[in-house]
Amino acid sequence: MRRRAPSGEETTRDGVRDQRRTAALLMVVALVVAGVVQGSPWLFARDSTASTPARPAAVTRPTGRPRPRTRPTTPVRVVDATSMGPDGVRASWVQQENARPGTNGWQIAPGAAAGIEGFADQSYAADGDTVRLYISTEAHTFHIDAFRMGFYGGVGAREVWQSPEIAGNVQPDCAVTGLTNMVSCDNWTPSIALALTAAFVPGDYLFKLEGNHGQQSYIPLTVWDPNSHAAYVIKNDIFTWQAWNNFGGYDFYAGKGDCPTGAYPICSRARVVSFDRPYAYGDGSGDFLGNEYPLVRFAEQHGLDVTYATDLTIQQHPSYLLDHKALLSLGHDECWSLYERVAVESAAAHGMNVAFFAASPILRHVRLQPSPLGPQREEVDYRDAQEDPLDHEHAGNALDVTANTWSSPPANWSADGFVGETYAGYLEPDARPEDFVVADPSAWIYRNTGLHNGSTIPGLLASDFDQFDPSVHADSEQILGHSPISMRDAQSTMGAERGYVYSDMTYRVQSPNGAGIFDSGTNNWIPALAPCAACSFQAVATMTGNLLWLFGQGPAGRIQPATSNWQEFY
Repeated sequence: MRRRAPSGEETTRDGVRDQRRTAALLMVVALVVAGVVQGSPWLFARDSTASTPARPAAVTRPTGRPRPRTRPTTPVRVVDATSMGPDGVRASWVQQENARPGTNGWQIAPGAAAGIEGFADQSYAADGDTVRLYISTEAHTFHIDAFRMGFYGGVGAREVWQSPEIAGNVQPDCAVTGLTNMVSCDNWTPSIALALTAAFVPGDYLFKLEGNHGQQSYIPLTVWDPNSHAAYVIKNDIFTWQAWNNFGGYDFYAGKGDCPTGAYPICSRARVVSFDRPYAYGDGSGDFLGNEYPLVRFAEQHGLDVTYATDLTIQQHPSYLLDHKALLSLGHDECWSLYERVAVESAAAHGMNVAFFAASPILRHVRLQPSPLGPQREEVDYRDAQEDPLDHEHAGNALDVTANTWSSPPANWSADGFVGETYAGYLEPDARPEDFVVADPSAWIYRNTGLHNGSTIPGLLASDFDQFDPSVHADSEQILGHSPISMRDAQSTMGAERGYVYSDMTYRVQSPNGAGIFDSGTNNWIPALAPCAACSFQAVATMTGNLLWLFGQGPAGRIQPATSNWQEFY
């Protein structure tokens, strides 16, 4: 959610761009895209952090009595056989994995004590990598359990690894860097080093920390497969997780101290945030459990041919996406780096489908820089081009400078044409969720839902929303949902004149290779997939299955062209 109303710069488009500037920018973008596809070293020349060595640190030796291992640690044999199911392309190894015994022991106990927190020195890793966990706790001893998140008969996870009991200690206070208000705990000492084995099959993991007096919290980790050719890449949106992480009192949207009343963005915000600190929300899991896990659970429940990555995975391995059919962008995926964005748009130009399951994708412009613990561990977003040192050091390199949004100068590179919609605003946190309204019920996404023209899904729309903007989107585009939101409950500049704004669900096909681009238009799509006996969101699950069925087969436009209908609504 937002803390203040979005500015006009965020929700409106300038009418006509300067043609010379646009032509020059498009030429730069074309060169960057070519660099991604061909593996050009130029792409990474400006980001020299890939070779920055991590600071060596002694690992604390585990102490205490070993805990008995109650779960098998033998790896699952990954069988890469696939088949088409009613909800998408299935992989036998995912089905086999989720048939293994699960546990609900991954959950934080109600009323669990605080007093334990930590972070990993990597956001994603693979078999053979060593991950160091940095933990601060008031507990005398603690232990760690690693859970692979999925379906597992409905209990939600499988325990993969247990640590012995480890001596606890309270780590030093985390430093706040002046001017940028960056909070970093790079002065902590690692508590344990874990060498990943084949037992850690690809997936999303939560390390559950538990102190001897009931203290509990999480550390998230994505385990990826560099050799994957799965149909679907589930992308954990860690750049946005970190942007909203106010551990130590600062994130990209708020901070400590006084600022002028009515100013936005707030002056005390952080300009740089560090991955070298715990997440202050989601019990330490960041945005994973609220805005991402329900889709992970859905995909694993249906045995879909999925693999896992993060924003950083894609930035560091841009050609990785070319081996997959669809990228699934999860909840609140607003923060994107130049290298991630170019990699995704390049893959889409080669036919990879992209599903944006939440509103405001590719809105904020971030970049990465090294920290003392390793390369690309700090995330930069000044939100003001004049504050960004790169605006002065590299004045001609507009695509590196972090202004308020991607559409702001000097980049002037709006993602609206690629996404198919414009970020329009958000519902107030205390507002009642709005109803989703069906448009074009004959469309493929409504198969087997029983919905008809004008049908509603009560309470589906919450938090941020996107709206189709005919002044920006000139190509053919199909509006699948068209839901009015009263300005009494919303913050938006797009509906100020008429008193209401829209949340649209859209589908477009990108030329010439037929990639399908889907935008749900709401941040509440993935939360609506969570188990809820009292909810009426079964149609959302059916539509999600229809989407993944289409997008898992290759360029969606070759199977299901977009039927231009936006003129009926705007």
